Amino acid sequence: MEKRILGLDPGLAILGFGAITCTAGLTQLQSTKVNVLDFGVIKTSADMEIGQRLCTLFDDLHTVIDNLQPDVVAIEKLFFYRMSSTIVVAQARGVVMLALAQHHLPYVEFTPAQIKLALTGYGNADKSEVQEAVARELDLAEIPQPDDAADALAVALTAWYQM
Repeated sequence: MEKRILGLDPGLAILGFGAITCTAGLTQLQSTKVNVLDFGVIKTSADMEIGQRLCTLFDDLHTVIDNLQPDVVAIEKLFFYRMSSTIVVAQARGVVMLALAQHHLPYVEFTPAQIKLALTGYGNADKSEVQEAVARELDLAEIPQPDDAADALAVALTAWYQM
């Protein structure tokens, strides 16, 4: 049975998305296949007012969901850097949660440490180690670009590993 997982790396300026398809073997002897369906980013310009940026995220995320038809969505949990950036990321996450609710999509959330642990075996791995693991696990010749898309694929893979 095939499962489509959409991974999201929320942000106001850049929201990364990465979708994978996972097919589990019917028996333990059959292998599991994981393939990239699509990945990319939704960008908003700092020149736009905050409300318009959130509308862009909302509209474009609806388009991504409609096109990819995920069974489940995996989201990176909010990580606190600076208060100012935390607030805008929280606003973007609110838009993401609303779009998922409107599509009646189940979701799971993972902290950055959980994602790092799932992909590298080490919860304090650096970004490059996680990105290399994404490329290796998905049998890609290169690390997906931009970084936000690679991060979203890492979130999707973490969800698959947890299922």
